[in-house]
Amino acid sequence: MICRVWRGWTTVANAQGYDDYLQKELFPRLAKDLGSRGYRGYQLLRLNRDQEVEFMTMLWFESLEQVRSFAGENYEVPVISEKARSLLSHHGDRADHYELAGSHPLGSSNS
Repeated sequence: MICRVWRGWTTVANAQGYDDYLQKELFPRLAKDLGSRGYRGYQLLRLNRDQEVEFMTMLWFESLEQVRSFAGENYEVPVISEKARSLLSHHGDRADHYELAGSHPLGSSNS
């Protein structure tokens, strides 16, 4: 399992609009368009700071090959829509890709 991690920042005024865009438009579209091609969901982190809000997106794919099918051969370059660009004040210039090495949510049965 591969996690595509990327960060973007908004002004405080644009934060909810960007959050809504991600959760109501982008992520549902990814599930619809890429669900049969290895996309396995997302996690979204949000950190409110004094003058801006940081968002970290974590998109899950079955393999790096499936990330490439979404992002192209130059898959470390972020894929950012015009709508997202209009809401972001700045963003990371690359997406990092981590291989899932382990996971153990509290309350799981394998203690």
